Amino acid sequence: MTNSHHGVVAAQYGQRADAYVTSAVHASGADLDQIEDTLRGRNAGRVLDLGCGGGHVAYRAAPHAAEVVAVDVTAPMLEAVARNAAERGLNNITTTQAPAERLPFADGHFDVVLSRFSAHHWLNAEAGLREARRVLAPGGRAVFVDIVSPGHPLLDTHLQSVELLRDTSHVRNYSAAEWMAALSRAGFAVTGLTPHRLRMEFAVWTARTSTPELRAQAIRALQDLASDEVRRHFDILEDGSFLLDSLTIEAEAC
Repeated sequence: MTNSHHGVVAAQYGQRADAYVTSAVHASGADLDQIEDTLRGRNAGRVLDLGCGGGHVAYRAAPHAAEVVAVDVTAPMLEAVARNAAERGLNNITTTQAPAERLPFADGHFDVVLSRFSAHHWLNAEAGLREARRVLAPGGRAVFVDIVSPGHPLLDTHLQSVELLRDTSHVRNYSAAEWMAALSRAGFAVTGLTPHRLRMEFAVWTARTSTPELRAQAIRALQDLASDEVRRHFDILEDGSFLLDSLTIEAEAC
């Protein structure tokens, strides 16, 4: 991989693939339950897990679909997903290495597109959403889950700063308004919004990305110097643990 953004993402997560397969934050959660509930009792046909990471969406979707394709830019991550799927007996999961902005699938190939905690790494989120819409059949369903910016400049600046210090492959956590506008431009009609708040245990959060100690100290320094408004919104605790806002967006292809 080159030092392009996609190369930076692959380098960041390639050596941590198994950590994301076993991560409790990624392997469970109300948002993941909600994704499976949208598929339960239906024949979902072909499902795309876009930016699959540790494959947790794919594992939940597989019992309800004819085929699940897990896509990611990171080859070791895909190898871990394929291995884990085989161990679980989920033989309808296949993997494809590709960036969200350039998907190697025909127009309308999928009946459902799912993406969880991925878009904040995409080089061009709008291009990724356009690709998601292109490969989704007319009337097909999509669910996007991601950490979202609170929107207010003060809170947004703090969030983006600590995210980048923790993980240099971070691009941006978009606000709910930015998500809604981008999805509309890409050709989606939003049918549901479900907010959640996630507690990040600081030591686990930084260990998962092998954040260097100097950058972890910089995050703690930002937290210590943060205003009351920032500390209150993110509920920053003495050990650095804090809350993040996430949003589950259900949509249909227009």
